[in-house]
Amino acid sequence: MPRISRPELGGAVWRRSSHSNQAGGNCVEVADGSPTHIPVRDSKTPDGPVLAFPATSWAAFTAELKAGHRI
Repeated sequence: MPRISRPELGGAVWRRSSHSNQAGGNCVEVADGSPTHIPVRDSKTPDGPVLAFPATSWAAFTAELKAGHRI
């Protein structure tokens, strides 16, 4: 998995998952814009850890979710 430094994420535009709980529950945010990796974080701790998934793996994961498969 690639390592991404905080400065590289400084200009990231984060968006919350449409399935996240708006009452402050389970909130996942992703930042688009990189052709090689997709950063993912917990919106409750924006300065906390960020996971960076290879873009191809993230695309396969979201395709499975959209197809209705539980992962």
